[in-house]
Amino acid sequence: MKKYDVAAYVWPAYTGDEPRARMFWREGIGEWQSIKNSKPKENGYFWNRKPLWGYVNEADPSVMEMQIEAAVSHGVNVFIYDWYWFDGRPFLEQCLDNGFLKATNNDKMQFYLMWANHDANHCWNIDLSDEYGGTVIWKGAVDRAGFEAVVRRVTEKYFRRPNYYKINGCPVFMIYDVTNLINGLGGIENTKEALSWFREQTKAAGFPDLHLQLTVWNEAEVNLSGFDANMKGSTKDVVRLLEADSVTHYQFAHFVNINRNYEEILPDVSAEWKRIEKEYKMPYFPHISCGWDNNPRFKKFRPGIVKNNTPENFEKGLLMAKEYLDTHPDLPPLLTINSWNEWTETSYLEPDDFYGYGYLDAVKRVFG
Repeated sequence: MKKYDVAAYVWPAYTGDEPRARMFWREGIGEWQSIKNSKPKENGYFWNRKPLWGYVNEADPSVMEMQIEAAVSHGVNVFIYDWYWFDGRPFLEQCLDNGFLKATNNDKMQFYLMWANHDANHCWNIDLSDEYGGTVIWKGAVDRAGFEAVVRRVTEKYFRRPNYYKINGCPVFMIYDVTNLINGLGGIENTKEALSWFREQTKAAGFPDLHLQLTVWNEAEVNLSGFDANMKGSTKDVVRLLEADSVTHYQFAHFVNINRNYEEILPDVSAEWKRIEKEYKMPYFPHISCGWDNNPRFKKFRPGIVKNNTPENFEKGLLMAKEYLDTHPDLPPLLTINSWNEWTETSYLEPDDFYGYGYLDAVKRVFG
């Protein structure tokens, strides 16, 4: 049977071990606080799912040992950790450092990093999210000195790990917000030079090269000159100019209308894969999301919800991704899934009291 690399994103906020997280989740259990305290909305809508494993601390190695066994036994063999750098230092590293990397069985699974370099705002704090959710607390953009600090940390601390995910020997590093990257570094030319330096640092660490993976959203106009300038391009121009090695998505909500039935969404997802393959001229790794509903983060009702995203319909998406990989034999057999544990966005593989192990079982049926 062909082996596939089934990679699920990990949102590392289900722990109270990060001191700075208390400003968002005072109870000291991370974003489990929003799940545990979910209440009916003014219109009667009630998001009331509960985790079968309980409100566990995912920075605890014993918890992660259990989760790793559950993941690999169902065909998920790669975790993509959302990785943050705010205010000149890392944020929410504990789930990776203290949980996954200290788990005695982490050799069964590979991992890589997605630098979630978006701004941080009050969206995570349910007491402020409705009125002040867009207020920026920390900027995700960094200048060259900050960029170099990020590169040194990831190359020295993570790339050398034996189970860090590589393609052709090159460690994969994903960047979430390319526009923020360009704005922080002061334009496309400065960003190209910084990424070239990143590649040289990766080679100096003993690897053939860096595999730079970029997150694509919908096709949009992008400022190529940095902040407050006017040289414009599209998303496909950016990934070409930055010489990315591959692209993938993070969430269906980033590029299709999600306020409908899951089965209606899938044809549009497939069409977007084909468009990217045609226009981007670089490897695209197929992406499947479990769903979308971010009402747990707000007191007031938030419209825009994926409907009928049952494990059975999710499985149809997985089969679509498998077919894409099977018809692209020169492509490394990697697909990305949103996600392992995005509970507050209702897009998770972890078992709940609604579908049980349904999503994980779907992965197992398709990928073994």
